[in-house]
Amino acid sequence: MEPERERTGKHFKKGRKRRRAPNTLVGAAEAMRARWELGERQPEAKKARLSAILFAENCEVTHDQLCELLKYAVLGKSSVPKPSWCQLFHQNHLNNVVVFVLQGMSQLHFYRFYLEFGFLRKAFRHKFRLPPPSSNFLADIIGLKKKQATRDQSKMGEGSLPSTSSKVRVNLQNDPIIQKYGSKKVCLTRCLLTKEEMKTFHFPLQGCPDCANFVPTKCNGSITDNSPLFGLDCEMCVTSKGRELTRISLVAEGGSCVMDELVKPDNKILDYLTSFSGITKKILNPVTTRLKDVQRQLKSLLPPDAVLVGHSLDLDLRALKMIHPYVIDTSLLYVREQGRRFKLKFLAKAILGKDIQCPNRLGHDATEDARTTLELARYFLKYGPRKIAELNLEALASHQELLATGQELRNTAEVVQQPNTSVLECLDLMGQKLLFLTREPETSELSSARNCETVKCLSNKEVLEQARVEIPLFPFSIVQFSFEPFSPSLTEEMNKRMRIKWTEMSTVYAGPFSKNCNLRALKRLFKSFGPIRSMTLVLETHQPHLCIQYEVLEAAQLAIESLDGVLVEGACIKVQRPVTELTLDCNTLVNELEQDSENRGTIYLSGVSETFKEHLLQQSNLFLGLEAVILPKDLKSGKQKRYCFLKFKNFGSAQRALDILKGKDWKLKGRHALTPRHLHAWLRGLPPESRRPPGIRVIPPPSEQQALQALKVDHPKIAAWRWGRKIGKLYHSLGPGTLCLILLPGTKSTHGSFSGLGLMGIKDEEESNTPNMCLNRHQLLQ
Repeated sequence: MEPERERTGKHFKKGRKRRRAPNTLVGAAEAMRARWELGERQPEAKKARLSAILFAENCEVTHDQLCELLKYAVLGKSSVPKPSWCQLFHQNHLNNVVVFVLQGMSQLHFYRFYLEFGFLRKAFRHKFRLPPPSSNFLADIIGLKKKQATRDQSKMGEGSLPSTSSKVRVNLQNDPIIQKYGSKKVCLTRCLLTKEEMKTFHFPLQGCPDCANFVPTKCNGSITDNSPLFGLDCEMCVTSKGRELTRISLVAEGGSCVMDELVKPDNKILDYLTSFSGITKKILNPVTTRLKDVQRQLKSLLPPDAVLVGHSLDLDLRALKMIHPYVIDTSLLYVREQGRRFKLKFLAKAILGKDIQCPNRLGHDATEDARTTLELARYFLKYGPRKIAELNLEALASHQELLATGQELRNTAEVVQQPNTSVLECLDLMGQKLLFLTREPETSELSSARNCETVKCLSNKEVLEQARVEIPLFPFSIVQFSFEPFSPSLTEEMNKRMRIKWTEMSTVYAGPFSKNCNLRALKRLFKSFGPIRSMTLVLETHQPHLCIQYEVLEAAQLAIESLDGVLVEGACIKVQRPVTELTLDCNTLVNELEQDSENRGTIYLSGVSETFKEHLLQQSNLFLGLEAVILPKDLKSGKQKRYCFLKFKNFGSAQRALDILKGKDWKLKGRHALTPRHLHAWLRGLPPESRRPPGIRVIPPPSEQQALQALKVDHPKIAAWRWGRKIGKLYHSLGPGTLCLILLPGTKSTHGSFSGLGLMGIKDEEESNTPNMCLNRHQLLQ
């Protein structure tokens, strides 16, 4: 960048919807996503990843805690505190954040239709419980309070420069912007520089003698008011042949950086212009990209009707040695008196309220500059020349000079350190905008915020279609699907049946035994597999049987696998679950629970002592990849129970540990886990009497039977199957390094509230095999 030019800031529009760039940008956005920070490219070996352990009692994550994670995902540890309940490593390697909201569904729906939610349960390793929803779930998880939304709207466009920005000039007709554009709003094509203007301001044009070797873009003359905008900014150095390109950034309308490349000049570098560009010799040494590579790349990226937006854009195009006829130059769009130009840093502050090109940063950030010019163009299109004239930019420029002598302008650190900072404000500070796709008819605080691009759709299908196109163009997206929930009475009935089902799944019948069998020895035998809630003798059969109800599902399954068909007390016994309409699919459900991504790296152990953790630490070299020891305690006595769960980084580490722990030295019984951790508190609360007497059928109410028989498309069971698959396909289309959250907000009514459920993961997250034995820090007591 040249010394006389200053740029940078943030961006975005809210208002009329403009057609996005074609699908070629989607693949390009993924391919070019690598960031450039602190003067160096980030090492490709590092990837953003989440910890497997949620630091929350009973795995319930509040809406405020969820907001903590989202803000940290946007800004990172240098600006906001780390989340208090989980760990996000290498946040600066995140490329996108996408939140899917399944409105009308809860944790109860997820486990009632567990087999239907095939993709979600297998793809997301991290699951947690959410509290019942508040009146405005989305505003809560974004941290957007009503008073903040009102304040945001009132500050729209005024920036933080005090003063005359709120005073309307007595005679607006003398303002140079009004004189050039008039008072009414203008369309996009009116903001383009004419060929004569481009010639006057020395833009490269076809036929110019000094542009003989310049490369033209593939423009075809089909420019319209709906053509897509692209922010462009370049950094240059001084070589033996003059100024040459060292970095280029191209930003799409949604704020996504679709191209960010360092470029090695063809000639010897005399001055890196580091104070402006941030480029150093060390940074450019490993770079192999040349100008011709960038030209070819840019030519393939830009659609035929693309409009380039920049600040002093003629210098950028000349550094690129390219010709493009459709340009908006913000240094000329915001016309100043006597032919002078406002600096980009000033316009960002006065128009958008953004602090850019901070003095503590080495050089300018080309991506930030490109986003800023894009937002300035959008602001002009949305509010029109009169709004700009009323800001009285000349007076603001004079006021800024006075401030510079004794008072510093507010910086971003002051904003993010406030406890009530919202995700929207964090995005705003980064020059980014949130995409909100929804079919909800009502207007919420989120959809009315100025930093949010809201697209309202007529159906879930349309939400899905829009998501495929829009998500790659935005760094942060919320996609909301809305489903018709069960009526409150049916939901309560479904909750009762689910409790009964889990209780029956944790119950086994064993026998036959001899009439003089040793009951005390049998109880010790069955107790060795896990804690027993109740054990009764069944005398309705010719020979006695035992009915054992376990506290945890793993214990029941372990008893079946270990004792079925085994000779016990002189008799070959059969160990099985009760056969009812609720357990007919039990074997399938158990198999699927074992394949659940959250359970794949977790093992269940029975027979552990109070000193088990210390013994485990002493032998830590045997258990590579161990992330946490989960030691449940009795709710009343507070004593440690004789079972535990061990969480490992991956399935292989868990299997190796299980083989060792079941060996002779440890004398433990165990298997792979079946119960996601956030369900433990709910299952522990099941009273023994909740189990229905044998032989009594549980028949769904007639209204639910009719809905199931009719297979209505909007019925939750059908929706779970259809939309789980559809969201899965959409997830697979996301770029690597995308933090993805699936949120079932929960349901609330006069009949009772039901907790929500959250699932999260990072697309293509690479599991590390590095040992991690931070047991003291990661230990969770249930």
